[in-house]
Amino acid sequence: MQLTHDTSVSSRLSLNSANRLKLGIFGSNLSSGKNATLAPERWQATWDNNQRLAEMADGYGFEFFLPIGRWRGFGGITGYQETGFETLTWAAGLLVATKRITVFATIHAPLFHPVVAAKQMITADQAGHGRFGLNIVCGHNEDEFAMFGIPCLDNTERYEHGQEWITIVKRLWNEPDDFDFDGKYFQLKAVRSKPKPYGGTQPIILNAARSEIGQAFAVRNADAFFTSTKTSEFDERTGVVTPAVDIVAENLRKVRAKAAAVGREIGVYTNVNVICRPTQKEAIDYYRYVLEENADWDAVDAQIQAGGTEKDLSSPAYMKQRTSAIRQFPLIGDPDRVAGLFATLSEVGFDGIGLTFVNYLDELPYFQQEVVTRLEHAGLRAQAGKATVAVGA
Repeated sequence: MQLTHDTSVSSRLSLNSANRLKLGIFGSNLSSGKNATLAPERWQATWDNNQRLAEMADGYGFEFFLPIGRWRGFGGITGYQETGFETLTWAAGLLVATKRITVFATIHAPLFHPVVAAKQMITADQAGHGRFGLNIVCGHNEDEFAMFGIPCLDNTERYEHGQEWITIVKRLWNEPDDFDFDGKYFQLKAVRSKPKPYGGTQPIILNAARSEIGQAFAVRNADAFFTSTKTSEFDERTGVVTPAVDIVAENLRKVRAKAAAVGREIGVYTNVNVICRPTQKEAIDYYRYVLEENADWDAVDAQIQAGGTEKDLSSPAYMKQRTSAIRQFPLIGDPDRVAGLFATLSEVGFDGIGLTFVNYLDELPYFQQEVVTRLEHAGLRAQAGKATVAVGA
């Protein structure tokens, strides 16, 4: 029996799942993933590892696979994030290798001509029978953009450019006839693209933005908003993390209110760095081993400097930023504690969470067995496969 997929708009937006809390894999297309560590077991972003991980997550009933768009990486002893796959071709390959999971490409709009990108994304969507997703990035890293000779636009212009870009892409996805486009950044004649996305609907669009203008872009154009989670308290001794629940809940409320003001609904997603072990002591010991004793601080410093902050190890503010960068938002603990934190993030209002691990393939089976099982018992997820929206043919 061949499996086909529901490619209705509602199915796309739900990532083919009825689960209350969606789960995904984040950043596995890059060396070391999201952990700048010297630990020898750190993630190796080979194609075979990515394919095995995608197949594993698909089998577990995870909803999405989300890559990081990176062109240079940050060096350090480990060459942190220097080795990595271009995400559109990465997504197309993984869509062929999987059956249910939505696979995103993370695309820097200034680096891809919209006519080419629209066609490439349609190809990936056809390959995955309607499971391709676009994570659009309007911003930039100056060192990376210099590789392409592309000028860095200011915050206002980058979203003006992005608006023209996504408008053209959507028209190519949806309009049956040729069209002209006369904008500030693009002047196009008799544009066409055939075929259209699989099943007559368009891929789900994800966007992450911090500024007001960026959030306005997201609520106009995206189906889901990706935002970071803040920590209000981190106990260095026990590894206990307390999310800044009130702040996060208010931020989510504001984003959804902005979407409602323009007649749209928007999902909200985040990512977390998971270190889960049978006991709290084992988890915090491993955290200290990976991200304190074996941190690749040169890579961390390069990442901070790429964001425009000068390295100053004598500055308390810089050292705090350094610690935050290596730590990210860590969920450290035994399965009960980690599952409880996932439940808290769901209660705050997140629709889905992307996961990073020191080594995805080594750690995901334990997470599935111990944490996801607890989320199922809590009513946040159905047993693997039972929440997938699909029909047999």
